[in-house]
Amino acid sequence: MAVAQALEPVASPATPNAWRALARRAAAFVLICVVVIAAWEGYKALGEATKGMVPGTAIRLPVRTDDRSLPHTWRIVGSLFEPVRASDDTLLISNLLRYAAFTWFEAAVGFVIGGVFGFALGVVFVQSRLLERGLMPYVVASQAVPLLAIAPMIVIWGSQAGLPAWLAVSIIAAYLTFFPVAINTLRGLQSPDPAAIELMRSYAATQGQILWKLRVPAALPYIFTALKISATSSIVGAIVGELPSGIQTGLGRALLTFSQYFTTGPERLFGAVLISALVGLAFFSLVTLAELWLVPARRRLE
Repeated sequence: MAVAQALEPVASPATPNAWRALARRAAAFVLICVVVIAAWEGYKALGEATKGMVPGTAIRLPVRTDDRSLPHTWRIVGSLFEPVRASDDTLLISNLLRYAAFTWFEAAVGFVIGGVFGFALGVVFVQSRLLERGLMPYVVASQAVPLLAIAPMIVIWGSQAGLPAWLAVSIIAAYLTFFPVAINTLRGLQSPDPAAIELMRSYAATQGQILWKLRVPAALPYIFTALKISATSSIVGAIVGELPSGIQTGLGRALLTFSQYFTTGPERLFGAVLISALVGLAFFSLVTLAELWLVPARRRLE
Protein backbone atom coordinates (compact mmCIF):
# COMPACT_ATOMS: atom_id res chain seq x y z
CA MET A 1 0.00 0.00 0.00
CA ALA A 2 2.81 2.44 0.86
CA VAL A 3 4.53 1.67 -2.44
CA ALA A 4 1.34 2.31 -4.41
CA GLN A 5 0.76 5.64 -2.66
CA ALA A 6 4.32 6.73 -3.32
CA LEU A 7 4.05 5.89 -7.01
CA GLU A 8 0.60 7.40 -7.60
CA PRO A 9 0.25 10.15 -10.26
CA VAL A 10 0.92 13.67 -9.10
CA ALA A 11 -1.28 15.86 -11.24
CA SER A 12 -4.88 15.80 -10.14
CA PRO A 13 -7.49 18.53 -10.56
CA ALA A 14 -8.86 20.01 -7.38
CA THR A 15 -11.92 18.15 -6.14
CA PRO A 16 -15.21 19.85 -5.22
CA ASN A 17 -14.36 19.20 -1.58
CA ALA A 18 -11.11 21.10 -2.04
CA TRP A 19 -12.94 24.09 -3.47
CA ARG A 20 -15.45 23.98 -0.62
CA ALA A 21 -12.58 23.96 1.86
CA LEU A 22 -11.09 26.95 0.07
CA ALA A 23 -14.44 28.76 0.25
CA ARG A 24 -14.64 28.07 3.99
CA ARG A 25 -11.17 29.53 4.44
CA ALA A 26 -12.15 32.61 2.46
CA ALA A 27 -15.25 33.04 4.62
CA ALA A 28 -13.12 32.65 7.75
CA PHE A 29 -10.74 35.31 6.43
CA VAL A 30 -13.62 37.73 5.84
CA LEU A 31 -14.92 37.05 9.34
CA ILE A 32 -11.48 37.74 10.83
CA CYS A 33 -11.32 41.02 8.90
CA VAL A 34 -14.71 42.03 10.32
CA VAL A 35 -13.51 41.19 13.84
CA VAL A 36 -10.30 43.19 13.38
CA ILE A 37 -12.22 46.22 12.07
CA ALA A 38 -14.68 45.98 14.97
CA ALA A 39 -11.80 45.76 17.47
CA TRP A 40 -10.07 48.74 15.81
CA GLU A 41 -13.16 50.93 15.91
CA GLY A 42 -14.10 49.70 19.39
CA TYR A 43 -10.67 50.63 20.75
CA LYS A 44 -10.89 54.04 19.12
CA ALA A 45 -14.37 54.64 20.52
CA LEU A 46 -13.18 53.58 23.98
CA GLY A 47 -10.24 55.97 23.82
CA GLU A 48 -12.37 58.87 22.68
CA ALA A 49 -14.96 58.21 25.39
CA THR A 50 -12.38 57.93 28.20
CA LYS A 51 -9.94 60.57 26.88
CA GLY A 52 -7.31 57.90 26.29
CA MET A 53 -7.42 56.46 29.81
CA VAL A 54 -8.10 52.90 30.92
CA PRO A 55 -11.55 53.05 32.57
CA GLY A 56 -11.38 53.20 36.37
CA THR A 57 -7.60 53.78 36.49
CA ALA A 58 -5.04 56.50 35.91
CA ILE A 59 -3.32 54.42 33.20
CA ARG A 60 -3.23 55.65 29.64
CA LEU A 61 -4.17 53.37 26.77
CA PRO A 62 -1.07 51.95 25.02
CA VAL A 63 -1.95 53.54 21.64
CA ARG A 64 -3.32 57.04 21.28
CA THR A 65 -6.74 57.11 19.67
CA ASP A 66 -6.72 60.54 18.05
CA ASP A 67 -7.04 60.75 14.27
CA ARG A 68 -3.33 61.52 13.88
CA SER A 69 -2.36 58.16 15.38
CA LEU A 70 -5.35 55.89 14.81
CA PRO A 71 -7.62 57.05 11.97
CA HIS A 72 -11.00 55.45 11.37
CA THR A 73 -10.99 52.44 9.07
CA TRP A 74 -13.36 54.16 6.66
CA ARG A 75 -11.00 57.14 6.55
CA ILE A 76 -8.15 54.80 5.59
CA VAL A 77 -10.18 53.25 2.77
CA GLY A 78 -11.47 56.66 1.70
CA SER A 79 -7.96 58.07 1.42
CA LEU A 80 -7.21 55.52 -1.29
CA PHE A 81 -9.76 57.21 -3.53
CA GLU A 82 -8.49 60.74 -2.98
CA PRO A 83 -6.10 62.57 -5.33
CA VAL A 84 -2.41 62.10 -4.60
CA ARG A 85 -1.99 65.88 -4.46
CA ALA A 86 -4.15 68.92 -5.06
CA SER A 87 -2.55 69.63 -8.44
CA ASP A 88 -2.96 66.04 -9.66
CA ASP A 89 -6.21 64.18 -10.30
CA THR A 90 -4.53 60.77 -10.05
CA LEU A 91 -6.07 58.75 -7.23
CA LEU A 92 -3.85 57.39 -4.51
CA ILE A 93 -5.03 53.84 -5.17
CA SER A 94 -3.97 54.14 -8.81
CA ASN A 95 -0.44 55.04 -7.75
CA LEU A 96 -0.31 52.34 -5.11
CA LEU A 97 -1.56 49.66 -7.50
CA ARG A 98 1.08 50.69 -10.03
CA TYR A 99 3.73 50.53 -7.32
CA ALA A 100 2.31 47.19 -6.14
CA ALA A 101 2.58 45.72 -9.64
CA PHE A 102 6.24 46.72 -9.84
CA THR A 103 7.01 45.36 -6.37
CA TRP A 104 5.17 42.13 -7.19
CA PHE A 105 7.27 41.77 -10.36
CA GLU A 106 10.48 42.12 -8.33
CA ALA A 107 9.17 39.65 -5.75
CA ALA A 108 8.05 37.16 -8.43
CA VAL A 109 11.48 37.16 -10.05
CA GLY A 110 13.09 36.63 -6.65
CA PHE A 111 10.52 33.96 -5.85
CA VAL A 112 11.47 32.01 -8.98
CA ILE A 113 15.22 32.44 -8.42
CA GLY A 114 15.01 31.49 -4.74
CA GLY A 115 12.61 28.62 -5.43
CA VAL A 116 14.83 27.09 -8.10
CA PHE A 117 17.96 27.54 -5.97
CA GLY A 118 16.27 26.11 -2.88
CA PHE A 119 14.92 23.12 -4.81
CA ALA A 120 18.36 22.48 -6.31
CA LEU A 121 19.92 22.58 -2.84
CA GLY A 122 17.37 20.08 -1.55
CA VAL A 123 18.13 17.73 -4.45
CA VAL A 124 21.88 18.00 -3.88
CA PHE A 125 21.50 17.35 -0.17
CA VAL A 126 19.30 14.29 -0.63
CA GLN A 127 21.79 12.84 -3.12
CA SER A 128 24.83 13.48 -0.91
CA ARG A 129 24.69 13.14 2.85
CA LEU A 130 28.24 14.48 3.02
CA LEU A 131 27.24 17.76 1.36
CA GLU A 132 24.16 17.97 3.56
CA ARG A 133 26.19 17.64 6.75
CA GLY A 134 28.84 20.05 5.47
CA LEU A 135 26.69 22.80 3.98
CA MET A 136 23.46 22.71 5.98
CA PRO A 137 24.93 24.65 8.96
CA TYR A 138 25.87 27.48 6.56
CA VAL A 139 22.42 27.46 4.98
CA VAL A 140 20.85 27.80 8.43
CA ALA A 141 23.36 30.45 9.51
CA SER A 142 22.56 32.55 6.43
CA GLN A 143 19.09 33.21 7.84
CA ALA A 144 20.52 34.58 11.08
CA VAL A 145 21.87 37.66 9.28
CA PRO A 146 19.42 40.60 9.58
CA LEU A 147 17.85 41.48 6.25
CA LEU A 148 18.29 45.20 6.91
CA ALA A 149 22.05 44.60 7.16
CA ILE A 150 22.52 42.70 3.92
CA ALA A 151 20.02 44.57 1.74
CA PRO A 152 22.23 47.69 1.31
CA MET A 153 25.26 45.48 0.57
CA ILE A 154 23.43 43.55 -2.13
CA VAL A 155 22.20 46.79 -3.70
CA ILE A 156 25.72 48.29 -3.70
CA TRP A 157 27.33 45.11 -5.05
CA GLY A 158 24.63 44.89 -7.70
CA SER A 159 25.23 48.46 -8.86
CA GLN A 160 28.97 47.84 -8.99
CA ALA A 161 28.35 44.74 -11.10
CA GLY A 162 26.12 46.71 -13.44
CA LEU A 163 22.88 44.98 -12.43
CA PRO A 164 19.60 46.89 -12.71
CA ALA A 165 18.34 48.08 -9.33
CA TRP A 166 15.18 45.95 -9.61
CA LEU A 167 17.26 42.80 -10.13
CA ALA A 168 19.26 43.52 -6.97
CA VAL A 169 15.94 43.84 -5.13
CA SER A 170 14.85 40.50 -6.61
CA ILE A 171 18.01 38.89 -5.26
CA ILE A 172 17.05 40.13 -1.81
CA ALA A 173 13.61 38.57 -2.25
CA ALA A 174 15.30 35.34 -3.38
CA TYR A 175 17.37 35.36 -0.19
CA LEU A 176 14.20 35.06 1.87
CA THR A 177 12.69 32.51 -0.50
CA PHE A 178 15.36 29.85 -0.89
CA PHE A 179 15.66 28.74 2.75
CA PRO A 180 12.14 27.38 3.41
CA VAL A 181 12.11 25.81 -0.06
CA ALA A 182 15.45 24.09 0.51
CA ILE A 183 14.48 22.75 3.94
CA ASN A 184 11.04 21.53 2.92
CA THR A 185 12.31 20.08 -0.36
CA LEU A 186 14.90 18.07 1.52
CA ARG A 187 12.30 16.83 3.98
CA GLY A 188 9.90 15.97 1.19
CA LEU A 189 12.51 14.15 -0.88
CA GLN A 190 13.34 12.05 2.16
CA SER A 191 9.65 11.26 2.85
CA PRO A 192 9.01 8.26 0.51
CA ASP A 193 8.70 4.88 2.16
CA PRO A 194 12.05 2.99 2.02
CA ALA A 195 10.13 0.03 0.57
CA ALA A 196 9.15 2.15 -2.43
CA ILE A 197 12.75 3.17 -3.00
CA GLU A 198 13.90 -0.47 -2.77
CA LEU A 199 11.21 -1.45 -5.25
CA MET A 200 12.49 1.14 -7.72
CA ARG A 201 16.04 -0.11 -7.27
CA SER A 202 14.95 -3.71 -7.75
CA TYR A 203 13.77 -2.69 -11.21
CA ALA A 204 17.22 -1.19 -11.91
CA ALA A 205 15.96 2.40 -11.71
CA THR A 206 18.66 5.05 -11.83
CA GLN A 207 19.05 7.78 -9.21
CA GLY A 208 17.50 10.24 -11.63
CA GLN A 209 14.48 8.03 -12.20
CA ILE A 210 14.01 7.53 -8.46
CA LEU A 211 14.27 11.28 -7.98
CA TRP A 212 11.75 12.37 -10.62
CA LYS A 213 9.35 9.44 -10.51
CA LEU A 214 9.26 8.87 -6.75
CA ARG A 215 10.94 11.49 -4.60
CA VAL A 216 9.73 14.67 -6.33
CA PRO A 217 6.04 13.59 -6.49
CA ALA A 218 6.21 12.68 -2.80
CA ALA A 219 7.87 16.03 -2.00
CA LEU A 220 5.28 18.25 -3.75
CA PRO A 221 3.10 18.80 -0.65
CA TYR A 222 6.18 19.89 1.32
CA ILE A 223 7.41 22.10 -1.52
CA PHE A 224 4.08 23.88 -1.86
CA THR A 225 3.99 24.50 1.89
CA ALA A 226 7.36 26.22 1.56
CA LEU A 227 6.27 28.14 -1.53
CA LYS A 228 3.24 29.55 0.31
CA ILE A 229 5.56 30.79 3.06
CA SER A 230 8.02 32.15 0.51
CA ALA A 231 5.31 33.97 -1.47
CA THR A 232 4.72 36.45 1.35
CA SER A 233 8.39 36.50 2.36
CA SER A 234 9.41 37.52 -1.15
CA ILE A 235 7.05 40.53 -0.98
CA VAL A 236 8.65 41.57 2.31
CA GLY A 237 12.12 41.13 0.82
CA ALA A 238 11.22 43.24 -2.21
CA ILE A 239 9.78 46.05 -0.08
CA VAL A 240 12.81 46.11 2.22
CA GLY A 241 15.18 45.93 -0.74
CA GLU A 242 13.57 48.94 -2.40
CA LEU A 243 14.47 51.21 0.52
CA PRO A 244 18.26 51.42 -0.09
CA SER A 245 17.98 50.91 -3.87
CA GLY A 246 16.54 54.33 -4.64
CA ILE A 247 13.68 52.84 -6.66
CA GLN A 248 10.87 55.40 -6.79
CA THR A 249 8.07 53.24 -8.18
CA GLY A 250 7.69 50.52 -5.55
CA LEU A 251 5.72 50.01 -2.36
CA GLY A 252 8.88 50.37 -0.29
CA ARG A 253 9.33 53.97 -1.42
CA ALA A 254 5.62 54.68 -0.88
CA LEU A 255 5.75 53.34 2.67
CA LEU A 256 8.87 55.37 3.42
CA THR A 257 7.38 58.56 1.99
CA PHE A 258 4.06 58.25 3.82
CA SER A 259 5.80 57.39 7.09
CA GLN A 260 7.57 60.77 6.93
CA TYR A 261 4.18 62.50 6.84
CA PHE A 262 2.50 60.22 9.36
CA THR A 263 1.47 62.99 11.75
CA THR A 264 -0.33 64.94 9.00
CA GLY A 265 -1.75 62.06 6.98
CA PRO A 266 -1.56 58.71 8.81
CA GLU A 267 -4.40 57.23 6.78
CA ARG A 268 -2.19 57.22 3.67
CA LEU A 269 0.46 55.15 5.40
CA PHE A 270 -2.16 52.71 6.63
CA GLY A 271 -3.56 52.58 3.10
CA ALA A 272 -0.13 51.70 1.70
CA VAL A 273 0.23 49.02 4.36
CA LEU A 274 -3.18 47.64 3.38
CA ILE A 275 -2.22 47.44 -0.31
CA SER A 276 1.09 45.75 0.62
CA ALA A 277 -0.78 43.15 2.66
CA LEU A 278 -3.22 42.52 -0.20
CA VAL A 279 -0.32 41.95 -2.62
CA GLY A 280 1.15 39.33 -0.30
CA LEU A 281 -2.26 37.73 0.13
CA ALA A 282 -2.83 37.62 -3.63
CA PHE A 283 0.57 35.99 -4.20
CA PHE A 284 -0.17 33.44 -1.48
CA SER A 285 -3.55 32.70 -3.08
CA LEU A 286 -1.95 32.07 -6.48
CA VAL A 287 0.38 29.47 -4.98
CA THR A 288 -2.55 27.91 -3.11
CA LEU A 289 -4.55 27.61 -6.33
CA ALA A 290 -1.59 25.92 -8.02
CA GLU A 291 -1.39 23.48 -5.11
CA LEU A 292 -5.11 22.70 -5.39
CA TRP A 293 -4.62 21.80 -9.03
CA LEU A 294 -1.35 19.84 -8.81
CA VAL A 295 -1.48 18.03 -5.47
CA PRO A 296 -4.19 15.48 -4.63
CA ALA A 297 -6.25 16.47 -1.59
CA ARG A 298 -5.27 13.40 0.41
CA ARG A 299 -1.60 14.28 0.15
CA ARG A 300 -1.68 17.95 1.07
CA LEU A 301 -0.14 19.12 4.33
CA GLU A 302 -3.03 20.89 6.05
